[in-house]
Amino acid sequence: MDGMIERALAADVTRSAAAVTVAAMGEVDRQADLIVPPGPLPGTPEREAESTTSIPATRQLAWQLTVLRIQLAAGLDGLESLIVLRGQGVTWALIAEAAGITRQAAHERWGSRVRAVLDRYGEGMPETVADDDPPAG
Repeated sequence: MDGMIERALAADVTRSAAAVTVAAMGEVDRQADLIVPPGPLPGTPEREAESTTSIPATRQLAWQLTVLRIQLAAGLDGLESLIVLRGQGVTWALIAEAAGITRQAAHERWGSRVRAVLDRYGEGMPETVADDDPPAG
């Protein structure tokens, strides 16, 4: 019996944890689809009617915010979702609202990590990123 305990405590679980994370991320998308269903199928009159409205963009934003909320609630790293959201011009205020924290807290928690990806060469953030970083100091 002691051998089993020793094995449990000494085993490298890195690959197992990665497999669980991959499975969880796939489930996040499925769950988000249940909350914010995809729009009409391509080629349908309904899809054509929506194509000249803001509905598809609003639906996509709502879905991405839902993904972030699920990731955070499940204890997953939401960095990819944050990068997508910021890259699409979403403000820290809206991200903070989705996360249930203040804008300042959201920026402090994720700002440097998001900037490291979106401005990896230090040449400035893409024009699509909202210019709403809190003042330094």
